[in-house]
Amino acid sequence: MGALSFFIVAGEPSGDRLGAALMQALRMLHPDARFAGVGGALMQAQGLVSLFAMEELSVMGIIEVLPKYRALKRRIAQTAAAALAAAPDALITIDSPDFCLRVAGLVKSARPNLRTIHYVAPSVWAWRPKRAEKMARVIDHVLALLPFEPPLMQAAGMSCDFVGHPVVAEPIASAEEAAAFAGDGPLILCLPGSRRGEVSRLAPIFGAVLARVKQVHPKARVALPTVRGVADLVQDLTADWPIAPQIITDPAAKRGAFAAADVALAASGTVSLELAANACPMVIAYDMNRLTLWLMALAALVDTVTLVNLVSQTRSVPEFIGKNCTPDAIAPALLALLRDPSAQMSAMSDTMQRLGRGGMPPGLRAAHSVLEAI
Repeated sequence: MGALSFFIVAGEPSGDRLGAALMQALRMLHPDARFAGVGGALMQAQGLVSLFAMEELSVMGIIEVLPKYRALKRRIAQTAAAALAAAPDALITIDSPDFCLRVAGLVKSARPNLRTIHYVAPSVWAWRPKRAEKMARVIDHVLALLPFEPPLMQAAGMSCDFVGHPVVAEPIASAEEAAAFAGDGPLILCLPGSRRGEVSRLAPIFGAVLARVKQVHPKARVALPTVRGVADLVQDLTADWPIAPQIITDPAAKRGAFAAADVALAASGTVSLELAANACPMVIAYDMNRLTLWLMALAALVDTVTLVNLVSQTRSVPEFIGKNCTPDAIAPALLALLRDPSAQMSAMSDTMQRLGRGGMPPGLRAAHSVLEAI
């Protein structure tokens, strides 16, 4: 096999991390590999010159996308044209299906024989199962993060490999980093999300939960890891919390907080896997635009949105979504977890094992899968 070129597209920070690890591994296996496309700072650190700022694509939710639709449509056309002009050996799109699969569709219609690879299988096990069949019209091969996904993708007509979840390769805190959070009362991690809309909705609810916790645990402490882009908003929204949180943006301090915490109150999302990697028991809570929630509920196929529950095939992690996302419902679950955190330990351990902990790094598994697919 001669020099290889890839056109690679990521639309949000999680995709940027996957893309950077994949690029690094592909170059390790093929030092002359070349890349073009769209990505964030981590992919750019691996040598990608991004077609435009990836942050333009980081939009979440059906209702939230509508105001930006025209701009996104222009970027879809621009990205597809650049992919065709690059004439790569493969187009690799990463998550962000509303953007990436439209790009793949335009590219595939112009060059039907170009190999198209999508990293992160759509959650057809959760809702809208027909998405896999629609995706199969434009995607040849899928890199799946979850072990139960390949049969679903294969049934829709695509080849698919489980490559492991990136959470299993993330560093765990050293003893010194964790010891920085030692103290008298229990340490509660609060994780109200990384987007401004999420934080705005969840911060008042989380604050009211903490008021109830403080009545039982007057010495309780709160750590709140967040990203720099919303740190100012978090500061404002938590100013009246009954337990003043320690707001953390430094990655090493975040690792320490995850390792040292007794329990976590977290927004729904992949953060549940980060918590499981650190054996930190959790309660999951989430609220969003009512219409988006209603549309998702209509199409839901599973009775849980928490990945630890799904991967471990248990319902160990309590979750409070939409109308159930209230302080009166959440606080008793968090207090129960503080009394007895042991109920989730087995499910968290099983989850990490099933996601590939102890095996080949996911980025390298993904790179091998890409090379086999082309």
